[in-house]
Amino acid sequence: MTAFLNVERSLTDRQWRQRAGDDRTALALAQRYDLPDVVCRVLVGRGVGLDEADNFLEPTLRRMLPDPSHLKDMDLAIERLARAVQKGEKVAVFGDYDVDGATSSALLARFFRSIGSELVVYIPDRMKEGYGPNAPALLGLKQQGVAVAITVDCGITAHAPLLAARDAGLDVLVIDHHVGELALPPAVAVVDPNRLDETSPHRQLAAVGVAFLLAVGVNRALRQAGWYTASRPEPDLKELLDLVALGTVADVVPLTGVNRALVRQGLDVIGRRGNVGLAALADVAGIKQACEAYHLGFVLGPRVNAGGRVGEAGLGARLLVTDDPAEARQIAAKLDQFNRERQEIERQVLDAAIRQVDSGGDPGPVVHAFAEGWHPGVIGIVASRLKDRYGRPALVTAIGADGIGKGSGRSVSGVDLGTAVIAARQSGLLVNGGGHVMAAGWTIAGDAVARFTAFMAERLGGPDGAPPRATVEIDGSLQPGGANVTLAAALAKLEPYGAGNARPVFAMPDLRVQWASVVGNGHVRCTLHGTDGAKLQAIAFRSAESALGKALLQPQGAPLHLAGTVKLDTWQGQERVQFTIEDGARVAG
Repeated sequence: MTAFLNVERSLTDRQWRQRAGDDRTALALAQRYDLPDVVCRVLVGRGVGLDEADNFLEPTLRRMLPDPSHLKDMDLAIERLARAVQKGEKVAVFGDYDVDGATSSALLARFFRSIGSELVVYIPDRMKEGYGPNAPALLGLKQQGVAVAITVDCGITAHAPLLAARDAGLDVLVIDHHVGELALPPAVAVVDPNRLDETSPHRQLAAVGVAFLLAVGVNRALRQAGWYTASRPEPDLKELLDLVALGTVADVVPLTGVNRALVRQGLDVIGRRGNVGLAALADVAGIKQACEAYHLGFVLGPRVNAGGRVGEAGLGARLLVTDDPAEARQIAAKLDQFNRERQEIERQVLDAAIRQVDSGGDPGPVVHAFAEGWHPGVIGIVASRLKDRYGRPALVTAIGADGIGKGSGRSVSGVDLGTAVIAARQSGLLVNGGGHVMAAGWTIAGDAVARFTAFMAERLGGPDGAPPRATVEIDGSLQPGGANVTLAAALAKLEPYGAGNARPVFAMPDLRVQWASVVGNGHVRCTLHGTDGAKLQAIAFRSAESALGKALLQPQGAPLHLAGTVKLDTWQGQERVQFTIEDGARVAG
């Protein structure tokens, strides 16, 4: 494929490619919806045609939310929970310690509270218990009188712990979204859109999305059973969509299909500040404007995660469940502090991982950094940073004093990491492991790390053993004068942006840097001048020490091709456009 603007190797060592799309469809969309041509080009580049445009531009749950019963085993789970509620049986939720697990747990706890029942929330300690259901915890819940346990965001590969629970008489319902195996764990119901025998088209759902469908189904069953009365009214489940939006965005699942509707409407619910925990967290994080998907993924999500990473595992779920404003403020402040500690630990581990990778020469198709003593609570974030830096799947393993490693990985588009990790476990290389397409985790004996690295390189490398080619997908070309408020407002109609619906990237050719300076924590702010005579304010985040940042700071009068995103920025009541630079290239000749 011919490189866009002939940029074969940019300043970040990536090839620029124009996103594919049909120009005739783009023209038809522009005529039907009165949108700028460049915006319609963005739509078709994301596979949105005339038949899909209504749902994409106006995603509503009325049109897009599937019947919960379409998922295998969902009716079994609904029937068991509805029966438990009506009989007054004790129910518990066993959630993962990340944002998806915390929001799934909080959603079910809030739902049960709203229907006149209570739910025990159990979040395992990352350091002491590790990922997923474990037999001692499940048996402990049974001893406390729990009759039904719901695992959320975990459980699909927990065969031994669930067998122990079944033998003890505990009914377990698995609500997960990770890739499973052909053999399902022994449970009353296993609800997972990524079960190998599942035919659902909604495989992109996060666990919190599946948990929401479970709540919808149980609510319907209770309504049909006459559970709701004047003194016990039926709850408004739309009020739970704030939790669905947070968990969906933070788990980096594609914001396409029903996920798009869940997040769009969930953001509206967040704006009403009905969940006192989320409101307190937004306040402590300094969010002054209306929440966007960005805030969920990069501001609120990391703080909810911080408890499970470096602090108290159950704090995130407690914050999202509480209705006490004072308790919410206290927990939010504690999570904010844990997040600061996490950032410092992350920085130390990331620096060490980069030094390790760079000292080893070409890492091949997969980056794998590992060492003793690294904090396992930050390895997922470090893997994400390495993936961005090297443009290929990244694995990070923290080896404990007992010689056992805890690992986490992040993938790039088109590379299925979760399936590869499951294959490694089935090959005997891992003690435990699983995940989904873009992320995975594992437990490994320290002496197997080298063999695991080789296995993953062979599994994930291209036909020639080369890494996936790092690229920048370009949605179109702009001049500074075209990056105006009208365009930014039109692009806002395509939100929420995130995984599967990335914010559009535009290339601006032959720009000259009139002024540039380092601001904040290594950001480069600059003024650009285009061949159309217009000027544009721009910023390149965390770039001062990179080749891109140095080219902006020391342009030496030479023009640059720059690629980035256009966004409306409101400051002191004034609307303006900000161009966020993501990549650049020196103009040949």
